[in-house]
Amino acid sequence: MSTVDITIPTLQTERLILRAFSLNDAKEIQRQAGSPKIAATTLAIPHPYPDGAAEDWISHHQENFKNGHGADWAITLKSTNELIGCISLMSSKNHHRAEVGYWVGEAHWSKGYCTEATKAAILYGFESLGLNKITACHMAHNPASGKVMVKAGMEKEGYLKQQILKNNEYVDLVVYGLIKANWLKQNTV
Repeated sequence: MSTVDITIPTLQTERLILRAFSLNDAKEIQRQAGSPKIAATTLAIPHPYPDGAAEDWISHHQENFKNGHGADWAITLKSTNELIGCISLMSSKNHHRAEVGYWVGEAHWSKGYCTEATKAAILYGFESLGLNKITACHMAHNPASGKVMVKAGMEKEGYLKQQILKNNEYVDLVVYGLIKANWLKQNTV
């Protein structure tokens, strides 16, 4: 009996390659994600970014994917292989849905990379994972992230007051979603 190797797939877009992270990416993750501006707009990224945290995070990716909990991809530029960010699709198999989350290093903001990566993750979720719905949320003080969600085809679904605690302050979240039927309508010629 052979064992099937379940690995995080590589996704490609016009300008990007979304690939599994390797431990070699850890220092660059720490440098970029450790920016105060990145940490201020994400729930799970601390500032300062501690030594060893990226290695620990990466070490769980393959097992999480194998167990059906989702995928974390390094967003890299196709032209240079430069790591510019991360996109994750965290799934809830029982409900056929997932939540997309992302960050892109400051040097690469406002270039459409996040929207491009989000569209690729959505495509993968609907076509390869058979999801019915994909959601995303952003902190209310980060409207640029909401623009990414809208450009990726998502619709605003709600506003959650004081939903999370970040740096000892309660923060509002704006929630977006996309169901497969609507995605199919958007992508039918």
